[in-house]
Amino acid sequence: CIILSSLPRGKLGRYPPWPGKIVNPPKDLKKPRGKKCFFVKFFGTEDHAWIKVEQLKPYHPHKEEMIKINKGKRFQQAVDAVEEFLRKNKSKDQASSHNSSEEKNRRNSSEERGKQSAGEEKRKASLSEGKLKKGTGEGKKRVSSVSSERGSKSPLKRAQDQSPRKRGRPPKDEKDLTIPESSTVKRVMTGTVAGFKWPPSVSEPVKDSDPHFHHFLLSQTEKPAVCYQTITKKLKVCEEETGSTSIQAADSTAVNGSITPTDKKIGFLGLGLMGSGIVSNLLKMGHTVTVWNRTAEKCDLFIQEGARLGRTPAEVVSTCDITFACVSDPKAAKDLVLGPSGVLQGIRPGKCYVDMSTVDADTVTELAQVIVSRGGRFLEAPVSGNQQLSNDGMLVILAAGDRGLYEDCSSCFQAMGKTSFFLGEVGNAAKMMLIVNMVQGSFMATIAEGLTLAQVTGQSQQTLLDILNQGQLASIFLDQKCQNILQGNFKPDFYLKYIQKDLRLAIALGDSVNHPTPMAAAANEVYKRAKALDQSDNDMSAVYRAYIH
Repeated sequence: CIILSSLPRGKLGRYPPWPGKIVNPPKDLKKPRGKKCFFVKFFGTEDHAWIKVEQLKPYHPHKEEMIKINKGKRFQQAVDAVEEFLRKNKSKDQASSHNSSEEKNRRNSSEERGKQSAGEEKRKASLSEGKLKKGTGEGKKRVSSVSSERGSKSPLKRAQDQSPRKRGRPPKDEKDLTIPESSTVKRVMTGTVAGFKWPPSVSEPVKDSDPHFHHFLLSQTEKPAVCYQTITKKLKVCEEETGSTSIQAADSTAVNGSITPTDKKIGFLGLGLMGSGIVSNLLKMGHTVTVWNRTAEKCDLFIQEGARLGRTPAEVVSTCDITFACVSDPKAAKDLVLGPSGVLQGIRPGKCYVDMSTVDADTVTELAQVIVSRGGRFLEAPVSGNQQLSNDGMLVILAAGDRGLYEDCSSCFQAMGKTSFFLGEVGNAAKMMLIVNMVQGSFMATIAEGLTLAQVTGQSQQTLLDILNQGQLASIFLDQKCQNILQGNFKPDFYLKYIQKDLRLAIALGDSVNHPTPMAAAANEVYKRAKALDQSDNDMSAVYRAYIH
C-alpha cells in the first residue's frame, strides 16, 4: 500500500514513525470531518490522536525499518510495550482456541448422547405401542395420540430447533458492532473505513482477522492540522481541590503531529536551550512564528524552517497576536520588557505577552502591571523540564494570570508540553516553579554526595546506581544524571548556573514568609562552590565536581 512520507523538517530532524493501536475514542470526542481516519493510542506514551488512514502501515512488516530510524530510549520502551501486548494477546488467543476446541468436543458428545437418547425413546415407544394394541379401542386411541405427539417433536429435534439457532445468531447489539475484515492495510484504506464502527469498550483494541496486523500502527505525520477538530474540544479540564486547573491535551506531544494550530500570529523571544526546542515544536505543529534572539545567528536555523525574523522585541510584539519570551533570569526578563526597543514599546490594547522565564513572583508581578497598564494581556508560564524534554515537546507548563489568554494558548502549550496547569493569579506560577526547582536542585546535590561517598568508601558507583534504579527512587532524572557523572559528560541539559539561581530565589521566597529552607540552603552552597570551579555553563550534574575538589 502507498504510505505518505513523513513531513521533512530539514536540520531539525524528521517525525519518527511510532507504534500504536486503534482504540475507541472518548464519547465527547467527535470524529473529524474530511479524510477517513482512526483514533490511535500510542505505545510508551499517554498520547492518542486521530490519524488519517494513509498515514498508517502494519507493524510487523515495517518493524525492523522503524527500529533503524528511531533508536531513542522512549521509542525502545514503546516497542517493548508492543511486544508485551502481542505476547499477552497470543496467550489469550491460545486459551480461547483451547476453550473453543473443548466446547466443540462437548457439543459433539452432547449431540451423540442426544442421538442415542432419541433412539432409546423410539424403541420404548415402539414397545409400548405394541403392548397397548391389546387394550380397548379408546385406550388405543388415547395412547396413539400421546405417542404421535411425542414422536412429532423428540428431545433432539426440540434441541435442534432452539439451541443451535440461538448459539449461532449474534444478539442485535452485536450485529451493530460488525468490524470489517481486513487482511492488508490497503484493504482497510480502500474498502472498509466507511463501514468501521467502534466497539463499546474504550479500553479494548479493535479485533482484526489478520494476525499480522492486530491494528498496531505506525503513525507518520503529513501536514499538521489537516483533519483535526477544534483544539478546545480535545482538552480535559479538571478542577483540583486547590482551585487550580490542569489542562492535559489529548494530543500533547510533537510525536504524533495531531495539533490544530491557532490562527493567531505567534512571536517568540529567546532561543536558548529551552526556547529553541519550544520554537521547533511550534513550527512543526504548523504555527506561524516570528522569532528574535539577542544573538541573531541563532535565528537562522528557524528562518530556514519557516519562521519569520523580528528585528527587535518591540517589532515582534507589534506584529504578532501572542508573544512568548523565555530568558535566563529576573534581570534579563525586565530588560527584555523595559529596555530600548523592548516588549513594552510594542504593546497596545489586545496584544498578549506570555513570560516563560523562571523568575521570582515580585518580578513577574511588576511585568504584569506594566503590560496591563498599556492595555495588553499578560500570562506567566514558566516550564518544568530540560533541553531534551523541550525538544521532545514534553515540558510541563505552569501558568497564572489572564485565564482567557491561557485558553488562547492551548494549541501552543500542546505543541511544547505534555501538561499545563493554570494556578490562578499572577505570581503563583513563579512560586510553584521555584519550589519545583528547589526540590530538583537539592535532589541532584544529594545524588552527587551519595556517589562521591560511595567512591571514597570503596563502593562501586555503578552498583549504587543499579541499586537506586531498582528501588523507589528510580526515575529517568536519576539515571540520566548519574550516567553523566559516571561518564564524565557534563554537556548542559539544564545549566548549573540556572539551578543555583532558582535555589537562591527559592530560599528568598522562604525568607519572605519566614519559612526555613535549610536543605535548599545547604544545596545552594554546594552549587556556589561548583560555580567557583568554573562549572556554571555545564549541566547541573557537574555539582559532583564540588565534592571531588
